[in-house]
Amino acid sequence: MEVSRIRALRGPNLWSRRTVIEAIVKCRECLIGDMPDFEARLRARFPEIGSLRPAGHEESIPMAHALEFAALGLQVQAGCPVTFSRTAATTEADVFQIVVEYSEEQVGRLAFELAQTLCHAAANDMPFDLADALARLRELDEDERLGPSTGAIVQAAVTRGIPYRRMTSGSMVQLGWGSRQRRIQAAETDHTSAISEAIAQDKELTKILLDAAGVPIPQGRPVSDAEDAWVAACEIGGPVVIKPQDGNQGKGVAVNIETHERVLAAYAASAEVSSEIMVERYIPGYDFRLLVVGNHLVAAARRDPPQVIGDDVHTVRELVEQVNSDPLRGEGHSTSLTKIHFDDIALATLATQGHAADSVPAKGARVLLRNNANLSTGGSATDVTDDVHPELAARAVAAAQMIGLDICGVDVVCDSVHRSLEEQGGAVIEVNAAPGLRMHLAPSFGKGRAVGEAIIASMFAEGEDGRIPIVAVAGTNGKTTTVRLISHLLGEKGLRVGMTNSDGVYIQGRRIDTGDCSGPKSARTVLRHPDVDAVVLETARGGVLREGLAFDRCNVAVVTNIGMGDHLGLSYISTVEDLAVVKRVIVENVAPGGVAVLNAADPIVVKMADACPGSVTFFTSDLHHPVMATHHARGLRVVYVNEGGIVAAEGSFEHRIALAQIPLTRNGTIGFQVENAMAAIAAGWALGLDWEIIRAGLTSFVSDAATVPGRFNLFDYRGATLIADYGHNPDAIQALVKAIEHMPAKRRIVVISGAGDRRNEDISQQTQILGEAFDTVILYQDQCQRGRADGEVLALLQQGLEQASRATAIEEIRGEFLAIDTALARLEPGDLCLILIDEVDAALAHIAKRIAEC
Repeated sequence: MEVSRIRALRGPNLWSRRTVIEAIVKCRECLIGDMPDFEARLRARFPEIGSLRPAGHEESIPMAHALEFAALGLQVQAGCPVTFSRTAATTEADVFQIVVEYSEEQVGRLAFELAQTLCHAAANDMPFDLADALARLRELDEDERLGPSTGAIVQAAVTRGIPYRRMTSGSMVQLGWGSRQRRIQAAETDHTSAISEAIAQDKELTKILLDAAGVPIPQGRPVSDAEDAWVAACEIGGPVVIKPQDGNQGKGVAVNIETHERVLAAYAASAEVSSEIMVERYIPGYDFRLLVVGNHLVAAARRDPPQVIGDDVHTVRELVEQVNSDPLRGEGHSTSLTKIHFDDIALATLATQGHAADSVPAKGARVLLRNNANLSTGGSATDVTDDVHPELAARAVAAAQMIGLDICGVDVVCDSVHRSLEEQGGAVIEVNAAPGLRMHLAPSFGKGRAVGEAIIASMFAEGEDGRIPIVAVAGTNGKTTTVRLISHLLGEKGLRVGMTNSDGVYIQGRRIDTGDCSGPKSARTVLRHPDVDAVVLETARGGVLREGLAFDRCNVAVVTNIGMGDHLGLSYISTVEDLAVVKRVIVENVAPGGVAVLNAADPIVVKMADACPGSVTFFTSDLHHPVMATHHARGLRVVYVNEGGIVAAEGSFEHRIALAQIPLTRNGTIGFQVENAMAAIAAGWALGLDWEIIRAGLTSFVSDAATVPGRFNLFDYRGATLIADYGHNPDAIQALVKAIEHMPAKRRIVVISGAGDRRNEDISQQTQILGEAFDTVILYQDQCQRGRADGEVLALLQQGLEQASRATAIEEIRGEFLAIDTALARLEPGDLCLILIDEVDAALAHIAKRIAEC
């Protein structure tokens, strides 16, 4: 098998709503049956691969299926939550598209690579190390997936219907879109103050502030060196704790220290972590972590230090190995518990108990590996949330508020959480920013707490989902104008609008990126922008095929048309039916309460209605069209043209906007602009815009080169009418011809080139249409032939003019600007010239310059 392309579809796509790896695979020996013993050898190397055939089918299947099931099965066996895969034949012989779900992209890619190796090994009767493959996948998955804390918050967000997107490969996550978004990094939010974090890291300053707030704290002070630590210990009297002043996760902390020798050793261990060390009174009791979110205590756990229980048989080291074999224990923070490690502190702790690593403890003897009970050093946790005394909870909340943390881990040492700190002589020993949530999510003993939900509830008010209105627009023609018009309507309401189209990315009308920006990368740009209240996204086929959608669902999906299609023959999209499957993706991912706005005059678009999870609004000029009439009779929404106006109707409701009030349509004479206006009106209606806002937006929207560049831009040039348009497929050309056929002209001149990445018949059909409507045709070849040989596009354009009934003058020019200048030089008053531009911004600037010069 030869793999020619692998893509990660990172959002809803034409295969699934799931994230998937898509690969193009050519099988030299197409059927598994063509390779004797292949399936048996494959199962011997990977017994869990499952059935390669549907139940009840025995026929030989393509080799590609083996690769598909191997890539999915390896992920499943590695513990990844994936279930979907598919193999589809392409128009090329023995070439298949394989689609396999992934939960983490890099894991999915590795699984596909390992599946190739597995199939190769089975085909050539070579060994395959399944255990190593699964270990690699598990290790990578642990590295790539969100950690327990971040994952719990994200899962709580998903449950609430709040969308999310990872901003980095780490724990930085965006929750929600645009101006309603929030951001987290592990158990920190965008409201977590950097000042508060700095205070929490400074143990001495924290103690001063807590003392001022009346929160019990242990006596102690910073020290300058090891001997000063001993002096401080003597001042305090009794056992002490030695720890870094700015430490975290229990690193470098030694507790219950009394002798001079142990103080010096503990100081040295702390000094490896930080240059600033403090000594404070050791408070006997249990170690508790209280989690405060906002103004509430949401969870509490007793933390026990890492320990083993002797059995009179095994050494301490062997007992630790037994404990570490628990699958809940891992090396980092991605598992519920952390493995216990031997280090200097562990060995020193053993020594104080009369043990070494190779000692064999008596049966039932409790052997500590550390005196502090941090989970990151291998400790365990017992949930005590329901037992916390109200006064103790109040002290924890007071500590968090004094430091200024919205999410705070308050470390308390006391005998029991059943009584107040003052009553039992307990104290708050630390306050932590970005507290780990593992101990509360999956404690060693007791029930887990919904801390992720508590954090989400503090970030989003009840009923809020962090979403802003999303409008996705797809189709063959009219997408850009429709996107701009819908954006204009939303702006008329006062919303800050983000927009993507084939001209660029716009935030509140300001272009921040140029070029064709109709794909998911540009869509993600506006969805992550904090100054955007609504987004309107041109959604081209190419982006859907490359990556899928940038969003999980939209409020409104507009499909302008499919017609004869465009870009057919690329990426195995060979027919208009294939193209419709791609364009339909936005309709399939309309929110349940959303709306699909569909062109009722296009039969392929009409069929998309069945795939919409929400409701459907149909539009076309003729209310008596069977689709419109049926929809209207059922009391559902339609938009149509009647008596010089666009009418929006639903049941007995009707609202009319005169075409004379919509400059874009030139009083209704430009049919395709009327269709664009109907689509935009339907979208505005779906978004709940007030009708006066819609009317005002339509009235103030002007189709000039500044507002809608390259979309039927009209100019006066020395008494001649000049039209610049980006039309580049037969449907667009036909619509343009229809729009200008009633415009008076002595002579009609057209300037056109062809995009080389279209089919031959699509290129020729454009000039075939133009040759019936124009007297003079100027053909030009630009610098980018998109894979075509020199002169090949011009030859196809000439071919379309062979049977032209009207065009009598045909000329070839090399270069777009020279072709424009040639046409302008020949214009006389009363002529009409249509220039089909390619480089939109540059061509319009060139035309404007020539107009200014005359």
